[in-house]
Amino acid sequence: MTDSTGFVRFGGTASYLTNEGLEAAVNCALALERPLLVKGEPGTGKTLLAHAIAEATGAPIIHWPVKSTTRAQDGLYVYDTVQRLYDARFNDGDVKDIRRYIKLGPLGEAFKSPTRVVLLIDEVDKADLEFPNDLLHELDRMRFVVGETGDEIVARERPIVVITSNTEKELPDAFLRRCVFHFIDFPDKELMGRIVRVHHPHVDRALVDQAVVTFYELRALPRIRKRPSTSELVDWIAVLRRAGVGEARFVRELPFLGVLLKKEQDVELLAQAKKSGGWRS
Repeated sequence: MTDSTGFVRFGGTASYLTNEGLEAAVNCALALERPLLVKGEPGTGKTLLAHAIAEATGAPIIHWPVKSTTRAQDGLYVYDTVQRLYDARFNDGDVKDIRRYIKLGPLGEAFKSPTRVVLLIDEVDKADLEFPNDLLHELDRMRFVVGETGDEIVARERPIVVITSNTEKELPDAFLRRCVFHFIDFPDKELMGRIVRVHHPHVDRALVDQAVVTFYELRALPRIRKRPSTSELVDWIAVLRRAGVGEARFVRELPFLGVLLKKEQDVELLAQAKKSGGWRS
């Protein structure tokens, strides 16, 4: 949505429901042109938020999934020395042209794009502690130099940067100062019901309500090791719908719980709770 000044305001999408706090954080990041850092437990829609912003702004999205071995340099470019040695050995192409062997990474592609893109730096806390700090310079300047060729890549349009974190590691203060921050709270039952109905508009309302209640009861089990997430609830209802499970059978059997409970200890915990009367007592 664009206001009278031409500023694009984010208000969620048809498939991604938001609240005022999240919308305010996104719009603040858009106005300031700063990275948006989003935290929250897995399954709260952090990654999907970037896709929703891309949909709302009409911008393509570039996804940079961060791993434990990821370096900030990988996001800029990679010099493929192995391919160059291979080509030199088999006389395949002009190996003197180093530019043939420079492969831009997600950050480099975002800078080089002729139009504005959404750059999703996903699960930044998985990388080494130095990774966020190594990103600061390029994210601030929106340009970098390819050392092997001397070419400078300058952002034509400043990308919309969305950074997600599952809070596995603390992020450096210097990095945090440059970001707009938002913590996505886990949805309450009312919002969760709305989210589910967006994905499953034709599922029986009573079945959805029962599934949502059961979902929160499972999350509230004492000592549960992996609480089921929003995406797993959506998947569970999809399976219930595909199998034609009605409300009566659902209440009696609670089928397909393997979609929600992914650890053997949690399955045993539920069985013990049922046996001792601690489940729905």
